[in-house]
Amino acid sequence: MRLSRYFLPVLKETPSEAQIVSHRLMLRAGMIKQAQAGIYSWLPLGFKVLKKIENIVHEEQQRAGHIPLLMPTLQSADLWRESGRYEAYGEEMLRITDRHGRDMLYGPTNEELITDIFRSYVRSYKDLPLTLYHIQWKFRDEIRPRFGVMRGREFLMKDGYNFDLTKEDALHAYNRHLVSYLRTYERMGLQAIPMRADGGPIGGDYTHEFLVLAETGESEVFYDSEITDLKFGTRDIDFDSVEECQSVLEEFTSRYARTDETHDEALFNQIPEERRRSARGIEVGQIFYFGTKYSEAMNAVVQDQSGAQVPVHMGSHGIGVSRLLGAIIEASHDDKGIIWPEGVTPFHCGIVNLKQGDAEADAACEAIYLDLVKSGLEPLYDDTNERAGGKFATMDLIGLPWRITVGPRGLKNGVVELTSRRTGESEEMPPEQAVERIRQIYANH
Repeated sequence: MRLSRYFLPVLKETPSEAQIVSHRLMLRAGMIKQAQAGIYSWLPLGFKVLKKIENIVHEEQQRAGHIPLLMPTLQSADLWRESGRYEAYGEEMLRITDRHGRDMLYGPTNEELITDIFRSYVRSYKDLPLTLYHIQWKFRDEIRPRFGVMRGREFLMKDGYNFDLTKEDALHAYNRHLVSYLRTYERMGLQAIPMRADGGPIGGDYTHEFLVLAETGESEVFYDSEITDLKFGTRDIDFDSVEECQSVLEEFTSRYARTDETHDEALFNQIPEERRRSARGIEVGQIFYFGTKYSEAMNAVVQDQSGAQVPVHMGSHGIGVSRLLGAIIEASHDDKGIIWPEGVTPFHCGIVNLKQGDAEADAACEAIYLDLVKSGLEPLYDDTNERAGGKFATMDLIGLPWRITVGPRGLKNGVVELTSRRTGESEEMPPEQAVERIRQIYANH
């Protein structure tokens, strides 16, 4: 993309309403615009990152054998009355009456709707196990929406639901989701720690939240510092293997890690003092096993091997897709702006022309731009007449991981400058070598 043809409304001043880093930088980088409190328009740069995050979530869900669908945002209140949650959920749920006087709601979650889909079509244990998921806009009427996309009223969320014949099968689904979430977050450059949590209005005896450590986190967390040394990495897991998935769960949850809601001071004090940590964390996902809570209430049953009708065991599993964007910025920024991990960057590389209008510089930039595009990469070429300092400031603000700087002086020596946004280190090399270096970097992402 050529910057002269792109819509990138960056701001030089920090908006007064922005209280945390991610909100400030998303507004300044032209990624979002507030429509009303807690509700945002996603401008082109923000939308590109949002789609990158969404695609990683889709890929990892389907790698784990989960099947995508799409449910509506508006749901019938009758289903929620059937489960007993309509009155219990609270004022966060936006309740609506249509022109025919029917009670509706803007879905904050989808346990009832997915259970209704399941019971309409599935009759036999032979159709199990089954996990369905979707990525959908949701609404929760937060009393004090704040922190930009971190705590908005409208948000994009992945929610998945497993249906299994037995508790043991459902707990394998729980473990499978934990493995897929670890892969998902690491691909985004995040370390998200699974922590024992509270079930809240969804319910469930087994539940873990995934939290990214950050000063602006809304939750106080307590953990054994050893857990921050764990990495899932590139290991290949058979998602059908109960033993392999259970092993990963034990590896990542055997050390103490809890939110303030489930914190146990006595257990925490059993950890060697030098490893005890307390911090703030941003929740970016949660997994639940809640057994037959919804299937019994809504008569979601199947015939088992003996011919008996039994309620299925269920769980639900969420990832805050839009919230992740803010969490990534909170975890990866400096005083100049955002620093995108390669897995989610909106553009793979920035190209800065130091002397727009110079025939040699223009030609070199054009050749680099086309070579990157032919390699299947998306560069952002700053072909504007802005001064060099302004171009660098914009590139630093929007946080592209790599920048190729082209100017007449370097070209006289046959070189351009390749700069890492994360380290600030620069290296001079021929243009072809810079392009090849970028190709190699993204071959692993």
